[in-house]
Amino acid sequence: MGSCDFALGLERCLATPPRRLLLARRVGLLLNQASVDSGFRGAHDAFAEHFPGKLAALFGPQHGLWSEQQDNMIETAHTRDARLGVPCHSLYADHREPTPAMLDGLDLVVVDLQDVGTRVYTYVWTLLLVMRACAAQRVPVLVLDRPNPLGGEIVEGPRLEPSQTSFVGLLPIPMRHALTIGELARWFAREHVPGVELEVVPMSGWRRDMLWSATGRSWVPTSPNLPRFEGVLVYPGQVLLEGTGLSEGRGTTTPFEICGAPWLDGHELAIAMRELGADPSIALRPVRFEPTFHKFTGRSCSGVFLHPLAPHAARSYRTTLALLAACRRLAPRDFAWRAPPYEYETQKQPIDILSGGTALRTAIDAGADRATLDRIAAVDASGWWREVGDALLYPRPA
Repeated sequence: MGSCDFALGLERCLATPPRRLLLARRVGLLLNQASVDSGFRGAHDAFAEHFPGKLAALFGPQHGLWSEQQDNMIETAHTRDARLGVPCHSLYADHREPTPAMLDGLDLVVVDLQDVGTRVYTYVWTLLLVMRACAAQRVPVLVLDRPNPLGGEIVEGPRLEPSQTSFVGLLPIPMRHALTIGELARWFAREHVPGVELEVVPMSGWRRDMLWSATGRSWVPTSPNLPRFEGVLVYPGQVLLEGTGLSEGRGTTTPFEICGAPWLDGHELAIAMRELGADPSIALRPVRFEPTFHKFTGRSCSGVFLHPLAPHAARSYRTTLALLAACRRLAPRDFAWRAPPYEYETQKQPIDILSGGTALRTAIDAGADRATLDRIAAVDASGWWREVGDALLYPRPA
């Protein structure tokens, strides 16, 4: 059951508007289809109703305002919202940050995006680029906070190495970072965009131990291939499959939860994954599936379906490392890394920018054992918490 006093930053902003919003005459709003209130009303419609005449522009992240576009480097066109009579600027097209022309005449940019708690999800990097552009044009930024659906306690995966910077990681954060988008914005402002004028509207009733299911809200897909909260739970690990020739389940109804290839045996894969240290709190069910698009379209694939039995305990990053090592062990001639380009990076290996370094690829190619995978998955969580402590909006347990 959700907390009866739970409220999103959007809902608190509408109930008690910040002074800078009341004073602003022309407002830009960065959002997508998951930017809804408890009644599933879109943030742009709510703003148009509560603040008549203020909304002057919409901005959409990767996949577009309505999450229509699939996969990476499938760009969204700039359009105009006919109902509201305002331009809708795509930040996943010829530009991935607002241009001075897009910001011209705006008194405030409001950000209301639902993140999924994983470094490679590009919405947080769109936020960073918006903050940088707004700082340069002296336009204040107002972030309306939303839950980290994975909770705010568990950190997974090594931090990004500076040499692997890309649009799936612009700053050195862990794969599963445990911050809300508002907390990330505060950390960005303090450490990396000191000139930005930032305000965050926090949630009420959210605690760091709360997964999405504890909020009492229905999951609205944040992008085309995360239609279910169960997919979000395994995404911090399973997103690594985008850097391989394995199917991550695109073209099925349960992407990232299901994975495999025509040259695998799901039963053998599950056994090998256990031997290589897959998290026992994630059940591995051997399956066959046939993608309708993307990798292996129309071909029968064998693999596993990941079922988090204990969502609070599930460690998907370590589980996917076991998956990669098992596939390499079982099918060394067929297993392969995806070649660039990937997310506008044409030189670096996709698996390297996804995992945050070269260690994972090198170890898998060398036949990594369980102890090696444990070492690669390690992260200095206490160091991360010390670094971001001042940016937290919701206290950590004592």
